Amino acid sequence: MSGRGGWWRGKSTPAKVETYTRWSFHTFPFVEVAAFALPAFGYVPAPVNWILFLLVSAHAALGAVTASLTLDWTRGRRPLPVRLLWALGTATVVIAVVNLVLALHGPRGTDNGAAAGTVFVGVLSFGISTLALAVRETRRMVYGVLGAALGAGAVAVLAGVPAPGAAVTAGAVVLAAGFFTFASAFSVWMLNAVYELDEARETRARLAVAEERLRFGRDLHDVMGRNLAVVALKSELAVQLARRGRPEAVEQMIEVQRIARETQREVREVVRGYREADLRTELAGAQGVLTAAGIDCEVSGPVTGLPAEIQSALGWVVREATTNVLRHGDAGRCAVSLRVAEGRVTLTVENDGAPGSGTGTGSSTDTSTDPGIAGPGRGSGLAGLRERLREVDGVLRAGPAGTDLFRLTAEVPLPPDSVPEQAPAPEQAPAPASEPGGSPRPVPHPVSEVTP
Repeated sequence: MSGRGGWWRGKSTPAKVETYTRWSFHTFPFVEVAAFALPAFGYVPAPVNWILFLLVSAHAALGAVTASLTLDWTRGRRPLPVRLLWALGTATVVIAVVNLVLALHGPRGTDNGAAAGTVFVGVLSFGISTLALAVRETRRMVYGVLGAALGAGAVAVLAGVPAPGAAVTAGAVVLAAGFFTFASAFSVWMLNAVYELDEARETRARLAVAEERLRFGRDLHDVMGRNLAVVALKSELAVQLARRGRPEAVEQMIEVQRIARETQREVREVVRGYREADLRTELAGAQGVLTAAGIDCEVSGPVTGLPAEIQSALGWVVREATTNVLRHGDAGRCAVSLRVAEGRVTLTVENDGAPGSGTGTGSSTDTSTDPGIAGPGRGSGLAGLRERLREVDGVLRAGPAGTDLFRLTAEVPLPPDSVPEQAPAPEQAPAPASEPGGSPRPVPHPVSEVTP
């Protein structure tokens, strides 16, 4: 018993449904023999009763084999058994007609009409329902049942059955064959539906894995992008200072070492899935990094009092915008402002590092609905920002806001009970090392990643 239970429990749900469906069809031969072959011994004398019994039993066995192979065809495991279907159809007609003729014109004559009609209807019904497994369209199944009923009525008349009796026989074929055909078609439909649902579940699981991989890739991009840009910037500055024999090169390399260790920590947090961005920290970091790169950075607006999820989403916007300015812009000024009005918090990042992109209109484009706004060469950062903001019902807009000016805006609705407090802007980061002449050394950067 334990072996049987293990065999059943080891099957998947679709496999269990298929096993149940197959064994349901395998019981049909026993029903056919018990209901239509055995009664022949009661109304037909020997040896005719044995002939009818063997014929009906052979038809039942042929129907079981045909049903099994046709079910394999419906699952795409083998070609359609055309020859076997033709053999079953021919056997159904021949056995039904022979049974009717032998019963009506045998030793006991027309006294056996009712019994003969029952066997005649039963053999036709089981045969038609098995043949219906090879038909995919409901319309053709209906035509098959109606055609079998008309043929049964015609054969009954030719065999000597009165017209009312032939009509009753045709009606009985419609009811019996229609019922068994519907049962067969429904069983196949249910089996296919279970397999399709199982495939959909597997597809959903694969999509979930793919989405998690994409999320991990975006998070890793967010972490590594800005930090590596800062490392490259400070390393270049340290090289220039070292060539001039300036002691500040050591301080720059110490900062590079600190950023590398911080990057390692953040990568570990990405792997664990616990990393969140803090808005105040990101604003302070952005101001320090941009100032070190020779870009005049101004930060204004309330920071504290915002919900944690909104702070995290806006923190990622600040981080990605800073990365884009450092990597892809030649900006001399960058302004980051945070504004709360009418139950919404708006974060705006503007830089003047987009030469030739401005139109002077000051219009912007909603990148949440136009993924192509970033144009050629854009990275995956904006896609990640849009998804993060969508989680808090926010939108991201980016586009030219005038000649040589590019603006990125993130707008998020606030919960009714959230009232942010005014807080001073983050402290200015120390200015970068200057050239011998005393002026800070500017570092060139291409246009922001969100620039069209």
